[in-house]
Amino acid sequence: MNAEDEFLLLRRWSCLCLVACMIANVCVAQSGSSSSWKTNWERHSVDLSEIISGGVPKDGIPPIDQPKFVSTSSAASWIADREPVILLTIGDDERAYPLQIMTYHEIVNDNVGGKPVTITFCPLCYSAIVFQRELDGTVYDFGVSGMLRHSDLVMYDRQTESLWQQILGEAIVGDLTGKKLEPVPAQIVSFEQFRERYPEGKVLSRETGHSRPYGRNPYAGYDDISKRPFLYDGKYDERLPPMEKVITVSLGREDKAYPHSVSRRKRVINDVIDETPVVIFHGQGAATALGGAIIREAKEQGTTGVFKRTVGQKLLSFAYEDDAFRDKETGSLWDITGIAVSGPLKGSQLALVPHGNYFSFAWFAFKPGTHIYAMPEE
Repeated sequence: MNAEDEFLLLRRWSCLCLVACMIANVCVAQSGSSSSWKTNWERHSVDLSEIISGGVPKDGIPPIDQPKFVSTSSAASWIADREPVILLTIGDDERAYPLQIMTYHEIVNDNVGGKPVTITFCPLCYSAIVFQRELDGTVYDFGVSGMLRHSDLVMYDRQTESLWQQILGEAIVGDLTGKKLEPVPAQIVSFEQFRERYPEGKVLSRETGHSRPYGRNPYAGYDDISKRPFLYDGKYDERLPPMEKVITVSLGREDKAYPHSVSRRKRVINDVIDETPVVIFHGQGAATALGGAIIREAKEQGTTGVFKRTVGQKLLSFAYEDDAFRDKETGSLWDITGIAVSGPLKGSQLALVPHGNYFSFAWFAFKPGTHIYAMPEE
């Protein structure tokens, strides 16, 4: 059996053994007794019993610490147009991190636009989040602990080996407990959308130093709204099916979720969150990374974006017309990345708001007081 098959079998086994894991109670306290950890287990902000084994050991899913990049034209030979990538732009540095690679590594420690960042993706929650990894003057490097809490990735930093909850960006065990990482706005788009917007952009290379079957989905069929999540033993919010995707936003004191079943129908939602005017776009574009066994063959779920709907002092409202986003005030057309492509505001950029496209169970596990957007009566 080769390395790729061993990895797939291990990961699939871990996703199917929820009951066994719970009975065995493979918790952090046991891991803490291992000489492989230098974590301060005495300091924690959560019940240690909530943290369980994900079926792989520490660094069993290897992060990418020295990422290499290729051109969009080179990447086109191995990534399909509809495949999803994490789009990150800082200054003039534009990069794409394909989910076909992120699924097997979950963390990339990188420097983008001169800033140290960590790009993260938890397949079990569909949570793609970018964080600044400089905190209080120290640059931290992150790895995959092999543990989960509420089915979400538990990261660790190599400097103190504190444990961090990915969805919250918060240290929950160790010397850094209570510290929070600053999120960096990012967006999941299709490779085609990235290439059209940033033809000179960089794409994370498959040359990762590890042998993995990139392009194959080790979680085939997981992205099914009728299913239940793996390795999750928490409460379900009855307002939505646990595996329905929601566009998630936290601004100020308010958390809000926009079900894909609604946003796909409306395509554009003008809203206000904690007194901040925002617009939610849900256009055509990216396929899911967790559908079929081969990502390039997966069903299309669309591309979303959340933006502040102001340009200078002008407040805009948007509509979806003829497969395009148009503001009502100037008639300018905007693309899914929030850039005006024609009209009086051509070249203007809407400010991207940190957001996600999570499975609802995962978001509600950490944000139970979330308001759910409901489509107004027509």
